[in-house]
Amino acid sequence: MGRYVIRRLLQMIPVFIGATFLIFVMVYALGDPVAALFGDRGPDPATAAALRAEFNLDKPLWQQYLLYMGKIFTGDFGTAFNGQPVTELMERAFPISLRLALVALTFEIVLGILLGVVTGLRRGRSLDTTVLLLTLVVIAVPTFVLGTTAQFFLGVEFGWIDPAVSPDARLDELIVPGLILALVSLAYVTRLTRTSVAENARADYIRTAVAKGLPRGRVTVRHLLRNSLIPVVTYLGADLGTLMAGAIVTERIFNIQGVGYQLYQGILRQNSPTVVGFVIVLVLIFLLANLLVDLLYAVLDPRIRYA
Repeated sequence: MGRYVIRRLLQMIPVFIGATFLIFVMVYALGDPVAALFGDRGPDPATAAALRAEFNLDKPLWQQYLLYMGKIFTGDFGTAFNGQPVTELMERAFPISLRLALVALTFEIVLGILLGVVTGLRRGRSLDTTVLLLTLVVIAVPTFVLGTTAQFFLGVEFGWIDPAVSPDARLDELIVPGLILALVSLAYVTRLTRTSVAENARADYIRTAVAKGLPRGRVTVRHLLRNSLIPVVTYLGADLGTLMAGAIVTERIFNIQGVGYQLYQGILRQNSPTVVGFVIVLVLIFLLANLLVDLLYAVLDPRIRYA
């Protein structure tokens, strides 16, 4: 196991370098961040030259990348064009988005797997058809429609929640936004679990366990569910990074000042240090989440061994 983890960590290095270089090129090679900072008025030549020298924008792109990566390993993600260190924005945004992602992930795991198991065991019945239809509706309707509808009725019409989340983003304020953020993934988790459970329910080892007289609950939880969760865990692991990076729409609707909000502001104002810094941390989260998923395979299926 230890050798496998070390090998996977070493494999992450070229992936991390390649991903971060592509992000850096896409952000810094397209457009002029200094010109975008001043809008239509345009900066005077002296100010523009000073800013380009301060942010190393007057150097070749490959040199900018090396200088930037060198600073990252010392914990310096650069300074936003408004003078605020990017690490300060991260310290405020990432805990908020992490809480939001955990709320969404809880909905996906609890409701998605529960609905998937129930419908998988009752495949073809009315409950199965109803849940499949509802998941199809959730997948088809865009998130901004679901979010604004929930905000209008629950926040404005009925007054059950605050229409906008406070800057502190308390956990109780994130329940509805978390549910909205989780809905599409919840629908996929339900469908994945249902398909996997329905397929494994017909396997020989399940029929053998039932024929031996084992309690139905034990067969479902210890044998059927455990072997059916591998594709679901794969999806959930990749989804953790997606929930944090892809919450731009949900965070905009509910005014949550998390990672999605900061990325939106950074892209809108072409604030390159902010965008690159946040995306690099998200790349790390994706890589570590995938490593964790690979390690969980052996827990779910004892036949899997790592050399």
